[in-house]
Amino acid sequence: MRVMLVMAFCLAVVQMVGGQSILFPWSGFAHTPQHDCISMVPSQPLNSIKWTMQIGTGDNHYSSPVVTLSNTVIIPAQVTNGGFAIRALAGQTGQTNWEQLTDYAAPQDDNPEFGNAVCPLALTPRNRLYFAGAGGTVFYCDSPDTTASPSFARTAFFGLSNYLSNTNSFNAHVYICTPITPDRYGDIFFGFQMVGKSPLGTQGGLARIDYNGIGSWISASNIIGSTNVFQLTLNCAPALSLDQKAVYTALTVTNPFGAWFAAIDSRTLSPVAAVALIDPQTKSLANLGDYSTASPTIGPDGDVYFGVQRDEDDERGWLLHFDSSLSVAKTPGLFGWDVTDSIVSASLVPSYQGNSTYLLATKYNNYGVAQYSMAILDPQQGVLDPQSGVTVMAAVLTIPSPVEKEWCVNSAAVDPFSKSVLANNEDGDLYRWDLTSNQLIESIALTTIQTGEAYTPTVIGVDGTVYAINHGVLFAVGQ
Repeated sequence: MRVMLVMAFCLAVVQMVGGQSILFPWSGFAHTPQHDCISMVPSQPLNSIKWTMQIGTGDNHYSSPVVTLSNTVIIPAQVTNGGFAIRALAGQTGQTNWEQLTDYAAPQDDNPEFGNAVCPLALTPRNRLYFAGAGGTVFYCDSPDTTASPSFARTAFFGLSNYLSNTNSFNAHVYICTPITPDRYGDIFFGFQMVGKSPLGTQGGLARIDYNGIGSWISASNIIGSTNVFQLTLNCAPALSLDQKAVYTALTVTNPFGAWFAAIDSRTLSPVAAVALIDPQTKSLANLGDYSTASPTIGPDGDVYFGVQRDEDDERGWLLHFDSSLSVAKTPGLFGWDVTDSIVSASLVPSYQGNSTYLLATKYNNYGVAQYSMAILDPQQGVLDPQSGVTVMAAVLTIPSPVEKEWCVNSAAVDPFSKSVLANNEDGDLYRWDLTSNQLIESIALTTIQTGEAYTPTVIGVDGTVYAINHGVLFAVGQ
């Protein structure tokens, strides 16, 4: 009965957002391969904390939990030796079904304040669980819902036999550096970086592994066609186009300093298009720091959104906006560098009178004047920003933080059934933002610690439980 209800909700949401793929459970970062963050079931009221799980030690980047259709919650947790364990929990109770150590190690971040790369994991539509291992390898299992210890196998995009014949060198030099993104066929995509002299003879790139374990990859330099390209951007989850024929990813450049954005054929990994990321105000190359939490979002019309840093001092960044071919740069958003925008059907905002069929939910801080807000942006309507002189996306709704604390979210969950957005705050609370009244109508205190919580995702499980991460703890919230 539960599965039938879930599928009915799935169909309703598909119709609501114009066909955007939603036939996944919350299978990875920002929900779907397009990173829409739209829930397929109504979220439960924020009445109580149902259970908690310690997954870290405080301020850090954390992987998004994934939730199977059988309501198993799976998330990496930091362990005492600095490594990670993958934990599978019963969604109803938080009881640990199984735990599996991984030998994954992250590349070093150049900004330790925000921590290193997260330990990536993802679910495919066939309910196969993948998570990162050492040396650019990944582990997988086909029974993540078991209450016993499942059987795991290791695979590598460059060939498992190559890894086994040169294990120490691969472990020392090759690192998965992004979340893992699955497509509808069960293939997975992720970025990898190199440290020192690698057996692959490159400085990093994009990898693909299909359901049968056949791997392929393209170097970052070949994606752009320039030896200047150094690596795929740390913690930037690849996104897939609506037809899943293209993979979108960001790349950082060492000389000249800056960043690029590219589309790659998802079947062959052949380069399709690439564009330099330009600051709309200064017209110079934008920057992607290792502590950014931006990943691409694909709109229901195929448009691509991606956040970058900016040259000015207010640290708001820009949400750059392109058509699906990356050949047309459209009106940017005023904030972008440390958030992945969520898709909001225009029908969820009764006050909206514009022409766009969908809007964008985003963090919308102005650090220079200590104003911390969330916003709903119209990607089709531009207004002049008096501070920068740039025409930017119009803010349809804004909601300030209830206290002088930042909205600590790198992907906010959208509940189309209650016309609301769920987001974490640095004040230690989880909030429901009602889009009909433009009010914070529910909140629950997760922790009394009000320090610089790093940017974390909000997730809605298959039974409507809301999952939020605050100060190194995963909270399951509901009725």
